[in-house]
Amino acid sequence: MVKVENLHKSFDDTAVLKGITTSFEPGKTSLIIGQSGSGKTVFLKCLLGLFEPTEGDIYFDDKTYNDFTKDEKSKLRKNMGMVFQGGALFDSMTVFENVMFPLRMFTKMTASEMKNRVSNVLDRVNLHDADDKYPSEISGGMQKRVSIARAIVNKPKFLFCDEPNSGLDPNTATVIDQLIQEITRENNITTVINTHDMNSVFEIGEKIVYLQDGLIAWEGNKDIIHDTDNEDLTNFVYSSNLFKKVRVAQQKGY
Repeated sequence: MVKVENLHKSFDDTAVLKGITTSFEPGKTSLIIGQSGSGKTVFLKCLLGLFEPTEGDIYFDDKTYNDFTKDEKSKLRKNMGMVFQGGALFDSMTVFENVMFPLRMFTKMTASEMKNRVSNVLDRVNLHDADDKYPSEISGGMQKRVSIARAIVNKPKFLFCDEPNSGLDPNTATVIDQLIQEITRENNITTVINTHDMNSVFEIGEKIVYLQDGLIAWEGNKDIIHDTDNEDLTNFVYSSNLFKKVRVAQQKGY
């Protein structure tokens, strides 16, 4: 579990996060949403340890990060998987080598053990035939699956995803959403996803945190977001014509 209490983050005199308190449970896909400038990227980077909070606490399994020793912080980083917005794959490495990279960096596994682990993970994301290909030789959806495979190859307890569906067509984005949710449930991972994709909200939003001006303006899940009385959230979620039609249909009971 990841728990956040009264989290603040400022840059010089500019307050970006203004007192966030929430928690993210293992085995569930939790989504952070909000307009540009709402603070969601800064929030995610605080969770990752890339930004040090100005005030407040972040707990990992009931222990605040501030109390971690240097060795404990190092161990925690090994227990974190990250799916980057652009994939962040190494162009000069094959798919197999990209996925093996964290094992080389953070474990003392033998070459045989690493190969077995990578093969198993690639099978899990349905990329068993792409081992020897380079990122430029595969589709955007396949690149995202490689990124997911690399993020989970070290069996993390915590998985953080930054706009995992960016640049994907709707069908491929749904496949990626479902894959992340399946892996989260199978391995009881605490998964936090920063997204602007409303399809993801309605598909896998088991917990949704809506940020507005550095504060949590709404919390809930995909089953109750339709009933929110937060007008700003409603306008944000139903900003596209498609979702406006869905909203009207729901209100009419179709």
